[in-house]
Amino acid sequence: MTEKNPAAIDTVIMPADLESQQPNSAEAAEAAAASTPAPGPVHTGLAGDPAELPPPPTDETVMIDALKEVIDPELMINIVDLGLVYNITLDERTVHVEMTLTSPACPAGPQIVQQAKMSLERVPGIQQANIRMVMSPPWTPARMTDEARDHLGIF
Repeated sequence: MTEKNPAAIDTVIMPADLESQQPNSAEAAEAAAASTPAPGPVHTGLAGDPAELPPPPTDETVMIDALKEVIDPELMINIVDLGLVYNITLDERTVHVEMTLTSPACPAGPQIVQQAKMSLERVPGIQQANIRMVMSPPWTPARMTDEARDHLGIF
């Protein structure tokens, strides 16, 4: 899935504009050479020299905060306040999460799992997130925070 940068500006160039902006080949080669950055190290975020990576988080608060960014698209409440996250463990630079859904047939399940994985892998020091879906114990509204219950009108 490709995320669109909200700050990016899309420009539409009409064919007539292209003809008037075509430099000759010598000018194009000079411009390309001048705009090409000097070669250097490229950080991909993938496995590399561990000394270059930030240290992994020391407590689960950072990971919980990352998971709070994941919103159930049907209920419009984050998955932590809904009580969907059961367990978080960190093994070196890999975080393991056990979570559930409000219903085993939840149509938003794959989207929620993918967003949870992406959110955790953006945390500095985390290289990989493994999300494991569990259905036991089954989710109930009693697992929600008071704020989530208030939002849904459950008293």
